Amino acid sequence: MPHYRRAWRGARMAGLAPHVFESPAGRRVYGNSDTRLTKWLNDGILPAQVVDWAGNSVAVLLATYARCVEGQLPDLKRRPEAAGALPERSSAG
Repeated sequence: MPHYRRAWRGARMAGLAPHVFESPAGRRVYGNSDTRLTKWLNDGILPAQVVDWAGNSVAVLLATYARCVEGQLPDLKRRPEAAGALPERSSAG
């Protein structure tokens, strides 16, 4: 195993929670652009906007980074409840 892989594994074990250590994001050594794209997705920026900024396609973005998105589930679970609280559309038009 190359030295950087051993160093990366040790740093991951020391600094990450066990579930993050085992995740795709925790396993991969990222470059600056990879880190930025993952951060944007984890911040909830829509994939269509991320690909516009990054110059990728949505298919490539999601195939590469979808498994690295984490921490959004509580917000996603609240969205259907919030959508139910939207005012009715008026039929006058």
